[in-house]
Amino acid sequence: MTRTRIEGLLAAFPKLMNTGKQHTFVETESVRYVYQPMEKLYMVLITTKNSNILEDLETLRLFSRVIPEYCRALEENEISEHCFDLIFAFDEIVALGYRENVNLAQIRTFTEMDSHEEKVFRAVRETQEREAKAEMRRKAKELQQARRDAERQGKKAPGFGGFGSSTVSGGSTTSIITETIIETDKPKVAPAPARPSGPSKALKLGAKGKEVDNFVDKLKSEGENIISSNMVKRTSEATKVHAPPINMESVHMKIEEKITLTCGRDGGLQNMELHGMIMLRISDDKFGRIRLHVENEDKKGVQLQTHPNVDKKLFTAESLIGLKNPEKSFPVNSDVGVLKWRLQTTEESFIPLTINCWPSESGNGCDVNIEYELQEDNLELNDVVITIPLPSGVGAPVIGEIDGEYRHDSRRNTLEWCLPVIDAKNKSGSLEFSIAGQPNDFFPVQVSFISKKNYCNIQVTKVTQVDGNSPVRFSTETTFLVDKYEIL
Repeated sequence: MTRTRIEGLLAAFPKLMNTGKQHTFVETESVRYVYQPMEKLYMVLITTKNSNILEDLETLRLFSRVIPEYCRALEENEISEHCFDLIFAFDEIVALGYRENVNLAQIRTFTEMDSHEEKVFRAVRETQEREAKAEMRRKAKELQQARRDAERQGKKAPGFGGFGSSTVSGGSTTSIITETIIETDKPKVAPAPARPSGPSKALKLGAKGKEVDNFVDKLKSEGENIISSNMVKRTSEATKVHAPPINMESVHMKIEEKITLTCGRDGGLQNMELHGMIMLRISDDKFGRIRLHVENEDKKGVQLQTHPNVDKKLFTAESLIGLKNPEKSFPVNSDVGVLKWRLQTTEESFIPLTINCWPSESGNGCDVNIEYELQEDNLELNDVVITIPLPSGVGAPVIGEIDGEYRHDSRRNTLEWCLPVIDAKNKSGSLEFSIAGQPNDFFPVQVSFISKKNYCNIQVTKVTQVDGNSPVRFSTETTFLVDKYEIL
């Protein structure tokens, strides 16, 4: 039925209804209106003429009994205020035009959406909160006892790094220990640039957010380093704003590589494919007739391919990128791909960053150990995020040891392990956490990062003019990105 048809039927109902008679239905040539007065309102059921009117009357009575469940008074503004609740309840009575075999108690249960899994989740979370409190008290007692023992022996009190974000000096009192542990835990965020003033409110969904915030505060007081999504967003925005602008010369080159990699959880590289390209942009037509000197230090066996208009013999013999017709110029003010390369391999030694995820079942669920190792020492990976899927409905993971920081996304049921930099000085790290689940729940693990050094060591070292071979100032922007990086 079209919307126009429905609106026409509803508009015709008041004209057909005769208030002087005690009928509860009105028939036209095609449809039957079954209705029931409800104070100042009418409950109307529109059916076909061959419908069973006794069943329709029973359905109508059930509809009319549903309304007082949600509306305190049978008035138009009250109906409008609870319209969605009524629609959901009506949908349980009639589905696709047919009556469902339900009673009022079942409708109430269905619309309340009472979930056993939610109750289990709440019970697990309350247990974790109690355990977190007990562990917090135990740690505080240990610190106070160690402080007293050190003062009694006249020795310098030991620092307790790892519990907080900094160690505790020997001259401070016991009360300062707790304050230092709790307060230094808060990550310091670079101040974001000034924004237009105005109210900024996050979306609220019920009162559950307060419970989650309380739980997060308790975890913070234990010494767990937790980053809120808003803080991460502000940090990333601040990074974007404060990123140094690229000084683009009249001749600018963009070297970009994208990697697609799939590994098995038990080791072995299933597939690794890397695509790279050099894009040339000339903003001054006097530098249109130039040649690029390419230095290729790749030893992995990449396949190179030049643009059809580039002199392939010149590139093969002298590693120079120039046009076949030296009298012609490169296009001005447009990005031109002059050289691209491709690497496809299943050689494990070529994996830039290895990830080893080792979930092991325990009495309470799973203990998961994850470690990373950088195999290419010349690379510097920034903004690395290792995303581990989590089973749904079991609450937040309990973090043991971690290098870097983490973020728990309860909506997507993922744990994001965040590492700002991975390079030769910080080439390996690990994360340990515990959560209810099975080993298969923690795959596939996904990795994302960005790097300002390319993987294949292909660079433009010099740019010269065709006439006179004089050098030309140029700028280069290098990016190494992840298209897909999974451990299955």
